[in-house]
Amino acid sequence: MLLLYNFGISLYNLLLHIVSFFNPKARLFVDGRKNIFKLIAGKTSADRKHIWFHFASLGEFEQGRPVLEELKKVYPDKPVIITFFSPSGFEVRKNYPLAEAIYYLPLDTQKNAENFIRLINPEIAIFTKYEFWHHYFKVLKNSNIPLLLISGIFRPDQIFFRWYGGFQRNILKNVTHFFVQNQESKSLLNNLEINAVSISGDTRFDRVAEQANSPQQLMQIEKFRGNTTKVFIAGSTWPQDEELIASLQQRAQDWKFIIAPHEIHESHIKQLSVLFPEALRYTKLNEDSDLLAGKVLIIDTIGLLSSAYQYGDISYIGGGFGAGIHNTLEAAAFGMPVIFGPKYQKFQEAKDLLKIGAARMVSSKDDLFAAFEMLQKDHQAGEKSASYVKQHTGSTLQIIKMIKRLI
Repeated sequence: MLLLYNFGISLYNLLLHIVSFFNPKARLFVDGRKNIFKLIAGKTSADRKHIWFHFASLGEFEQGRPVLEELKKVYPDKPVIITFFSPSGFEVRKNYPLAEAIYYLPLDTQKNAENFIRLINPEIAIFTKYEFWHHYFKVLKNSNIPLLLISGIFRPDQIFFRWYGGFQRNILKNVTHFFVQNQESKSLLNNLEINAVSISGDTRFDRVAEQANSPQQLMQIEKFRGNTTKVFIAGSTWPQDEELIASLQQRAQDWKFIIAPHEIHESHIKQLSVLFPEALRYTKLNEDSDLLAGKVLIIDTIGLLSSAYQYGDISYIGGGFGAGIHNTLEAAAFGMPVIFGPKYQKFQEAKDLLKIGAARMVSSKDDLFAAFEMLQKDHQAGEKSASYVKQHTGSTLQIIKMIKRLI
């Protein structure tokens, strides 16, 4: 099985190089790993111990960020190394100030894992939610370096719990301790005789609660909202989401709409401009823009959505007609009810919000119209959202206690 795994990594690498000739994301993935070990050797001293945080992408970074930042408060002199697997994380956070250095994670081969871990000399490694790499995990264990997985979540349909998943199960057994989101995850791991497991919940609750307590003030969005207008905010949307929202916007002329699409490349923004022909673009705003008269604002830049939610009354979270919905908690933390599409089953918080009446699932325009009307009348739905987030904070401190014992 190891031979097949190594072949898969090599094939993945080859395909990425081919695709990189015409795909910008693949090009960033490939170029970011060129001469990576020379770069690390020049920037990071192997004579000094480091705390290593790895994140698959931007979402996992925001999820693990509370632990990283609390750890820096406890150990301000301990240097942190951050790695990302995907460009969407690295390119946005490559200048994050609390890290000594930020790198793309080299692909998971035995040689890469040995070289990387030797160069960064980690005192502890902390992975967030996803990504289980055979060689990295094996080298860490063989080097007696503690490895934590935080905010983990497991489901019975994952390969670890199938009869043919023995190789993947063995990867899990290299983890020193799991911090998981729910009892189901703990039980699944216990059934594999993996008992170093704690239910800590999801560190995203700590992150979004912190964001809601001290959000970035966005003056142009504040002017767009005005003093009395109700605002519908749609975050991380995809084309199918946007078609539904365009239909709603035509019906709800007394509301203002803010659309923050998941993809902000120019061709997608042009598609949005067809759906919302009168829309203002955030990056094109200037002193002549009539924000108060505007009905639709498209946020065509990265990094504003989590703070933009403070100006909304009802939120829509995109992705529910594709691979799965995006982050509902950022909106819920600001006391907004949330609406999303049918692909939400992998997300515990979405199921919880539905159960307590703080969210509505929609699969058609009529569903969206009905949910919108219902949530306008349900004045407690937003309060339930905020209360749900507040009740689930605290996982960061539980994880920090374990880290203190290990380093």
